[in-house]
Amino acid sequence: MRGKDKTTLRTGFTTGACATAAATAACRALLTGKPPEQVTILLPNGRTPVFELQYVKVRERECEAAVRKDAGDDPDVTHGALIVAGVKPAPVGSGIAFKAGIGVGMVTRPGLPVEVGEPAINPVPRRMIRAALAREAEIHGGAADFEVMLSVPGGTELARNTWNPRLGIVGGISILGTTGIVRPYSCSAWIASIHRGVDVARAGGADHVVGSTGAQSEIAAQQFYGLPDWRMLDMGDFVGGLLKYLRRHPIPLVTIAGGFAKITKLAQGAVDLHSSRSQVRFDALARLAAETGTPDGIAADIAAANTAMQALEMAGHGLAHAIAVQATARTAAFLEGVPIETEIMIIDRSGKMVARNSSVPFPQGRART
Repeated sequence: MRGKDKTTLRTGFTTGACATAAATAACRALLTGKPPEQVTILLPNGRTPVFELQYVKVRERECEAAVRKDAGDDPDVTHGALIVAGVKPAPVGSGIAFKAGIGVGMVTRPGLPVEVGEPAINPVPRRMIRAALAREAEIHGGAADFEVMLSVPGGTELARNTWNPRLGIVGGISILGTTGIVRPYSCSAWIASIHRGVDVARAGGADHVVGSTGAQSEIAAQQFYGLPDWRMLDMGDFVGGLLKYLRRHPIPLVTIAGGFAKITKLAQGAVDLHSSRSQVRFDALARLAAETGTPDGIAADIAAANTAMQALEMAGHGLAHAIAVQATARTAAFLEGVPIETEIMIIDRSGKMVARNSSVPFPQGRART
């Protein structure tokens, strides 16, 4: 059941695995004229899960099958979505071609692992589907020449809750997955989205991107710099995931924007800012406050504070600036040897910028568009 203790959480299947199962069923129905009740597919890790089918429609020239996505106990936006594959014959020797049906997006911006103008069906799902349909053709005596149309009813609406709009994927969701398995509460999917965001920004010639910890900081930073959506990276708590990828795929300037508590954890050396994996060290915060001129009595109160925001209210914006300076130094050290300038922006709960530390003046010196 969804929502249990993490030690008992169920794994699930990616949209790519579900699409492979649906395409396999549709292809088998096309070649045999009989609708299968279930299908078994081969995952990249060698596992062979069995998928139940929601329906199979058998027609003379095109068959269609659907699988209901089960993401296990992961809070996946596509959990419960219907993944539909239509398969029909293609000209002899043409191989397997992919089409986007309703709810599957199209790629409109370079930098993704799929070319512009192609359906947003990632390389591993494509390989899985090609291999599955080739096996069906070999078993049932047909040629492995098919057109595969993938659809996700409601996918256009689901895509609004994903990175797709800012990545230039329009019209629906992406068919994703590298292993076929969804692991509950795994950070891998989020970090992969961060990587794709960097790729799109680099392909678009961006000289500046913003990694934000949440919606409030993203809105504030975007308004301050006037940057388009495709330069804004929703990194959440995974500042380390962003910085590690930037070390290998640099962009000249990166801004890290976030609330005072999360930026304080970054300043104190954390690169995973989630509350379950890093904590504000209030003794260190109190020492820093004292160094910035905060009276001893207030510094002692900061050491005993319940929250970072409470500490900031005690000390004032001077402490926020000191934290921004420390956080800038931390990110610069993390990126040492890589030609990237770093800056920090701290945003309060009302969306107001309370501190910014940067070696880059704005608006002079660098384009904002």
